[in-house]
Amino acid sequence: MRIDVVTIFPELIENYTSASILKKAQEKNLVKIKVHNLRWFTLDRHQTVDDYPFGGGPGMVLKPEPIYRAVNFIKSYTRSVPRIILPSPQGKIFHQKKAQELAREKHLLFICGRYQGIDERVLDLLQCEEISIGDYVLSGGELPTLVIIEAVVRLIPGVLGDSESIEYDSFTEGLLGPPQFTRPRVFQNLSVPQVLLSGNHQLIAKWRYEKALEKTKKVRPELLNLVKKEKE
Repeated sequence: MRIDVVTIFPELIENYTSASILKKAQEKNLVKIKVHNLRWFTLDRHQTVDDYPFGGGPGMVLKPEPIYRAVNFIKSYTRSVPRIILPSPQGKIFHQKKAQELAREKHLLFICGRYQGIDERVLDLLQCEEISIGDYVLSGGELPTLVIIEAVVRLIPGVLGDSESIEYDSFTEGLLGPPQFTRPRVFQNLSVPQVLLSGNHQLIAKWRYEKALEKTKKVRPELLNLVKKEKE
């Protein structure tokens, strides 16, 4: 997979993607992440990327020309048609199934907004897909972009050392994940459930499913309705 990111703060993306799982994925050549500074695609000596909004109002809006040039440049030198994503609180909520869907793509391109957003014409011309990581507002699209990238990349086969660990992730089967325990067997007078020490894999799998179901009912009961609808 190839991932391109257009931002006015490239260091925010580069620092995170050069560590941990994302670093290992790139070292294994399972994913290539390239960050582009939006200011590279301006034509004035001040490298202006924003301007006042038409109609008045507070804040600034990212100009359409640099973004349009950046995307067309990426398309031209990669010779591909990427799936273009704009992290935005106005988009559809991101979830595990969307991550699984994006993990099957060959090329993703993220545009990180700032200030009051980007010129609406860019969304129309580039057919951007708006994705939200939650109903709240951040200062820019860099953090949501990183959230989406990590959620997607870890699903690419070979990225995680133990691919079976994905099976126990929350939302993989529509439920929250089961409780997890490690050594010591007793901590502050609290013991690890005996079933996990039994060695009976069938019994352990049953226990984990029941606990996942129990937690989902308690914390996120609306997820059970979604699972039920998908099975119908």
